[in-house]
Amino acid sequence: MKNQIINFQNSISFAQEMDERDALRHFREKFFIPKQSNGEDVLYFTGNSLGLQPKTTRNYIEQELKDWETFGVEGHFHAKNPWMPYHEFLTKSMANVIGAKPIETVVMNSLTVNLHLLMVSFYRPTEKRYKIVIEKNAFPSDQYAVQSQIKFHGFDVSNALIELTPRENETILRAEDIEKTLCENGEEIALVLLGGVNYYTGQAFDMKRITEIGHEIGAVVGFDLAHAAGNLDLQLHDWNVDFAAWCSYKYLNSGPGGIAGVFVHEKHANNFDLPRFAGWWGHDKETRFLMGDEFVPIRGAEGWQLSNPPIFQLASLRASLDIFEEAGIKNLREKSIELTNYLEFLLNEIHDDRIEIITPKDENQRGCQLSIRVKNADKILFNEITKRGVIADWREPDVIRVAPVPLYNSFADCWNFAMILKEIL
Repeated sequence: MKNQIINFQNSISFAQEMDERDALRHFREKFFIPKQSNGEDVLYFTGNSLGLQPKTTRNYIEQELKDWETFGVEGHFHAKNPWMPYHEFLTKSMANVIGAKPIETVVMNSLTVNLHLLMVSFYRPTEKRYKIVIEKNAFPSDQYAVQSQIKFHGFDVSNALIELTPRENETILRAEDIEKTLCENGEEIALVLLGGVNYYTGQAFDMKRITEIGHEIGAVVGFDLAHAAGNLDLQLHDWNVDFAAWCSYKYLNSGPGGIAGVFVHEKHANNFDLPRFAGWWGHDKETRFLMGDEFVPIRGAEGWQLSNPPIFQLASLRASLDIFEEAGIKNLREKSIELTNYLEFLLNEIHDDRIEIITPKDENQRGCQLSIRVKNADKILFNEITKRGVIADWREPDVIRVAPVPLYNSFADCWNFAMILKEIL
């Protein structure tokens, strides 16, 4: 499908033809698709909330259960996949997903914990430069984290927090407005912390350009990649992003509450003067078990670790990352663009004025999520599509979020969803 201009058609036969031509179609068979009461597959469009389970996940976890049963504590060294360095088995594949070097990448903790740990190091406010820039409608947990960091440093949130707000009667942020806000407040901004993809609208930000502007004004730039990791073709190292964090239970399919990840650019790898909250798993590996009382951080992102990681969660994420390695993030992104464009085409074909897609039309400004605003509607419509076997996501007051994930969604899924929505409308 690469570099082809496709004239979409609103028919199941066309959708099935697209699926037949899809070089990645066999990856759907690597996942468990939930069933309806009649035994048919649901139309699952919530990989932006919780990814589906790879069929290999059970084997990956059961291997560690077996080694725990067999070796006990010696599994740290003698398990098939020794637990002591287990997180390192995921580093290269995770780095490939986010466009980073292994030294810049580590899997650890949960998303908001990681954001706090990173802000300890990278939000260093001064009397004159103390403000943080976020989206006004950022995910609430990011709002809470940023506000609490501002308060922790003794500043007033009403003065120290700059919220990027869409223009009146608009739902997405304009690139020129972001740039204007950063430049106008440049001397006071300490940190720019945006979501790579906004959870509500599905808008993907130009992270490369935002990072350039942020650095030009003297700020540190970080991103919450909860809705971007495994969704977009990220190039964090080349974009010179200072830091990033993400969860892995959405597009990365690690399971509910799965372990998260951290990126710290290589330029900070040897900056041991950065303040940080320390823990023993971030201590130099060669001397960690000498149990000294002086913290010596590991070079790179691993130096931000606190505790030894949960092996079963790592095993679950490893099962999914091995699939990503096989598929290739660039290939997945190419399919994602076609799949999302086709869904957009089908929704427009409904020709109902009550339907409005608030996600940007430009494929470079979105991932695979489309946020559908249903004017003058309440949750009754959403409940009706759910009864018809559609698993989507409702966000108050009137938005249905739908994410056709390239690993396991099909063009036929998109067509069937659009037909169900049209019939109910």
